[in-house]
Amino acid sequence: MRPKQLKTKIFLDGGDPQETKTIINLLGFLDGQTTNPTLVSKNPEARQRLERGEKFSEKEIFRFYHNVVSEISVLIPKGSISIEVYADRSTSAEKMLQQGKEMFSWIPNAQIKFPTSKEGLRAAEQAIKEGIRINMTLCFSQEQAAAVYAATRGAKRGDVYISPFIGRLDDKGENGMDVIAHIIKMYQQGDGHVEVLTASVREIDHLLYALKLGSDIITAPFKVLKEWGEKGLPIPGDDYVYNPGTLKSITFREIDLSKDWHEYDIHHELTDKGMEQFSADWNKLVR
Repeated sequence: MRPKQLKTKIFLDGGDPQETKTIINLLGFLDGQTTNPTLVSKNPEARQRLERGEKFSEKEIFRFYHNVVSEISVLIPKGSISIEVYADRSTSAEKMLQQGKEMFSWIPNAQIKFPTSKEGLRAAEQAIKEGIRINMTLCFSQEQAAAVYAATRGAKRGDVYISPFIGRLDDKGENGMDVIAHIIKMYQQGDGHVEVLTASVREIDHLLYALKLGSDIITAPFKVLKEWGEKGLPIPGDDYVYNPGTLKSITFREIDLSKDWHEYDIHHELTDKGMEQFSADWNKLVR
């Protein structure tokens, strides 16, 4: 069961409802789940279909995604289920918003994922005005997090998540956990309407350090949550020290959160690459 001292929400990062069932049974609880096109493409049913050489029509793949998140929603009825729009670098905000509205209607506990790009922020700004809960994904910098804060100003807590991707920064030789620490510190000067969702977790130490930092939410893959559960759901104490090894430190920046979101430098090469990867994985499913 949930440790009494655990304040952070724990999400599973995955697209297989069977994994959801296993983690709920192992941990005794689960606060939500994050999905994306890559995870849906790894769903056993989708893999089996592709192995038979049977791709989905565009209508079928959206129905398949709908069915997957609907099954997960039943398993975590009081949790949050993130559903990601299709977005490559040419996808307009209007197209993202159109998808987002449809996906938001699929289940009662949906959180729509938009990329932290110019068009994604435009979509997010309008989505919040229309009462759509959002999760801004593929975030890699404080500036991007500041822009999300500004674009969603006025939203109530619980309506906006931001997902900094730590593992992909680690892959570049940079300490991704620094970005989590810096965004949490930066947001302390704000009104608390954006919740930090630590994402792209690769190992249990990512999870443990995010817990110590006070991340609002952590989403982790099956293998990491399984390891955490099998270790007895440890919560790091004051003596816990995260070891980044040879990863390069990322410097904290003082950023004014009161500016218009267009004034922040939101471009990051990893956001572009992430959009390319997610859209490519989605396209592999569609004939």
